[in-house]
Amino acid sequence: MPIMVRVTCRFYGDLNDFLSEKQRHTVIALQLAEHAAVKHPIEALGVPHPEVAAILVNRRPVDFSYHLQDGDCVEVYPQETTHLLRQHFPLRPPTPLPVRFVADTHLGQLAAYLRILGFDTLYRNDYDDAQLAEITAQEQRVLLTRDRGLLKRKIVVYGYCVREVDPRQQVVSVLRRYRLSACVQPWQRCTHCNGLVQAVDKADVIDRLEPKTKRYYDEFQQCTTCGQVYWRGSHFEQMAAFVNSVLAQVDSCP
Repeated sequence: MPIMVRVTCRFYGDLNDFLSEKQRHTVIALQLAEHAAVKHPIEALGVPHPEVAAILVNRRPVDFSYHLQDGDCVEVYPQETTHLLRQHFPLRPPTPLPVRFVADTHLGQLAAYLRILGFDTLYRNDYDDAQLAEITAQEQRVLLTRDRGLLKRKIVVYGYCVREVDPRQQVVSVLRRYRLSACVQPWQRCTHCNGLVQAVDKADVIDRLEPKTKRYYDEFQQCTTCGQVYWRGSHFEQMAAFVNSVLAQVDSCP
């Protein structure tokens, strides 16, 4: 006859976003058929492990490998609430600095915005889930996705489930999550390929410019990877306003 292990779980902060409505902000009673590692019921309830920052069992800190015992009381915390805990075990190494991203195929506009702000962000519309997981594991990048199943892959260490649909709100959330407002350096990266851009003489790119651009502009940058040419044309004021708006939202109270 299988051993039955009865435990309770409670999730805090925005981890409740992943739960069914009746399970949010309340104690969840579970009955398990074995002494499973605590990571198993957490993810079975819908919460991807990269979103979890701390776990307490019977008010004592544990990591994902802890095997549950009958009667255990499990509390699961996101990053924004760990400062309230007297102690907890880090569940993963600190996010490598500078923070670098890889975005899944549904987050192309978010990737472009992060590049505008100067963040190294890989994106291709043909990456599959296995490739995305491998990239984040091998290159220690933060995986940005709206697919919680992708975040549950074992090899994914650093990841964030983007809740918002609007790309502008998405980029605000990412910058808040990783406290990156002081790291913003606009106009450093190519929005097309993620390469670095540098100043270039007008004479070196003049054959690629439209007549009006040749006439009215003299300062240019070029991507060192794909060769895309940039200048501060009529669209630049709009993009500068976008950057200022994002930073204002990040620095305001969420």
